Amino acid sequence: MSQIELVSTESHLAEVIDRISKAPRVAVDIESNGFFRYHERVCLVQLALGETAFLVDPLAIDDVRPLGDLLGDPSVEKVFHAADYDLRSLDRDWGFRVNNLFDTGIAAAFVGSEHLSLRSVVEEHAGVELTKLRKLQRSDWTMRPLSSEALKYAADDVLHLLQVRQALSSRLEELSRLPWAKEEFARLEDVRHTPPDRDLAFLSIKGSRDLDGRGLAVLRSLFQFREQEANRLDRPLFKVIPDATLVKLSSEPASDLSTVKGLGRFGRPPASRRLKAAIDEGLRSPPVTRPKRTRSEETWSPAERDSVRVRSRSLKAWRNELGKELRLNPGMLWPAASLERLARCPGSLHAELTSPEVRRWQELEFGTALRGVIATLG
Repeated sequence: MSQIELVSTESHLAEVIDRISKAPRVAVDIESNGFFRYHERVCLVQLALGETAFLVDPLAIDDVRPLGDLLGDPSVEKVFHAADYDLRSLDRDWGFRVNNLFDTGIAAAFVGSEHLSLRSVVEEHAGVELTKLRKLQRSDWTMRPLSSEALKYAADDVLHLLQVRQALSSRLEELSRLPWAKEEFARLEDVRHTPPDRDLAFLSIKGSRDLDGRGLAVLRSLFQFREQEANRLDRPLFKVIPDATLVKLSSEPASDLSTVKGLGRFGRPPASRRLKAAIDEGLRSPPVTRPKRTRSEETWSPAERDSVRVRSRSLKAWRNELGKELRLNPGMLWPAASLERLARCPGSLHAELTSPEVRRWQELEFGTALRGVIATLG
């Protein structure tokens, strides 16, 4: 019978960390509030050992450094599922680093699991069906007190991970793919929170490439306006004004704001006046020129473009066939960006084999075959 302990004092946290530090591994997960707040933060850290889930409440504990000590302890393996977001969040909030981790999402992908959500992986590899309440999947974990339903939801995310880890580790060994997974786990340890570049982030909005220089200037102004409002309201960006609405206003700056869908309060006074001022500021600004990529396709001759496309298709076909043979997602077997560079410059294979994107297991397993493919491309 599983147990749940809510850890909300420094003394209790110290006791829990001391207990876990003596174990070979612990399951870890987090809950955050990014769906509801602009100022995103970790609101709960779940740890599981045996049949017990320890739910650490960082909103109630001033000093969570013992948790960081545990995460950084190389003698205790930390078992996550799809760890990337969690690692970035732990780094962002406290500068915590995780040493010695096992990611069940990556491991499941390497054994050929088609469905990689936590629920699917737990069901496939532990035989346990998780009952997830839809209303809790998008909860504001800032709110207190946490309901019994919320506590159970959070605990379920970690209670079965160690069992899943054992099953996946055994299967990886059978397939001789454990070294592949271990290299990926080691790479994950280097993941850090990277603040977005606020000066250029607006260029990444879907639909921005359809805007001319004037439209981009308006989009930049609107993007900055939305950031300020989201910060003031402490609401996530998409709940202030959706990206698609920003693009629409940038392409049609003379729109009647009261008729534009997705504006909410910003479609009527007094907020609409602030929004209109942001649009006008963008219209007064110099047109924005999107940074050009070096050696882009626009500079190639028609013959060069055709040659690159032929090589790119051949390289992708090789990777796809490899994926079918191994029953794995082809994208795991060789980085797409590396194949594109090879399509542009087949003679760069030696450099590619030592590039940061290419894993050593990929080079060892598929480097010789890739050389053969490159040789046929001329």
